[in-house]
Amino acid sequence: MLMDYFDSYVTNHKPYKGGAWCYEDGLIYRGCERLYYSTGENRWLEHVQRLIAPQILEGPALLDYDANDYNIDDIMAGRALLFLYRVTGDPAYMDTAALLIRQLETQPRTKSNVYWHKNRYPWQIWLDGLYMGPPFQIEYGLLTGNDALVEDALMQVSVALDKTFDPATKLYAHAYDEARKQSWSHDETGHTQAHWSRAVGWLAMALVDIAELVGPDRFAQLKDRADALFDEILRWRQPDGMWLQVMDQPGLNGNWTESSASAMFCYSLIQGEALGFWGGSSEGLLSDLIDRSVVETNNGGREMAQMCHVAGLGMYKGRFRDGTAEYYISEDIVSDDPKGVGPLMMAAAARMAKENMAAVAIAGQ
Repeated sequence: MLMDYFDSYVTNHKPYKGGAWCYEDGLIYRGCERLYYSTGENRWLEHVQRLIAPQILEGPALLDYDANDYNIDDIMAGRALLFLYRVTGDPAYMDTAALLIRQLETQPRTKSNVYWHKNRYPWQIWLDGLYMGPPFQIEYGLLTGNDALVEDALMQVSVALDKTFDPATKLYAHAYDEARKQSWSHDETGHTQAHWSRAVGWLAMALVDIAELVGPDRFAQLKDRADALFDEILRWRQPDGMWLQVMDQPGLNGNWTESSASAMFCYSLIQGEALGFWGGSSEGLLSDLIDRSVVETNNGGREMAQMCHVAGLGMYKGRFRDGTAEYYISEDIVSDDPKGVGPLMMAAAARMAKENMAAVAIAGQ
């Protein structure tokens, strides 16, 4: 039933930003990639090829992509180009991916040597960006034999963890303002004021993807912090099996369980356990999430409900997003957004892959 829902969703998926290259579509591509590897079914590969084809232009170029925006979000969907190159061997995909690497070559950096989140967000490190940029840079570096790209990305993630860590909560701040010029940032720490669950979800997914790419020896520099974070994530899981929009404030009036971050956490915890760097158990996480978030619609179909549409920081559409708990719980609640469905696809694929490994191990006894 879940695979039918995913297949129907991707079949009917409309480009998130009218066809423009974007990370939201990239999450669906990533979900399909994981399902392709865990099921071996070509339909997931064919979905990615069909959806991405109109975005790749002659040149090469990407539809409505402007490297001069220095938007780290634009890098994430490039992982689909690397996936398609791995599977098909078509060099056009790598030629297109090189556009994104060229952006990163001149991407502005903080004084601590981490990429700015966007050109219009100067001196800022966001947890979102750790998922959008470093895994792509690492994978591209591994594919091309450019180890300097791998080392640079690992360094940036390590520094970003140092800068965003909140010792009071043992979680990580959504964003850090090195310049202390943003009114959402704390005067002393530069941090945002509350722990938005999806921001921590981006970080968790970045860590497991990096761990898978580089292997245990090179991931050792991040392992202890990842393991401790995953323990904290599991600690804040609610009795209904989900996580809250402001993840560490269950007593906050109006706080609500949020499905996209819950999917991100499920994917990350399942992968962390499977990769062996997290010592906890992911048993039951995915089934609880599916039971509570994938619901029947009035027309007999299914949808993934109860997810935050979007949240950010600074001025946006005439509204100042101040990074407080009250701000995060005020954002719109939607269904079937790629920011939730993509991670749910990844979580389902990770669970299948983990079960397949267990089956092989049992068969070998």
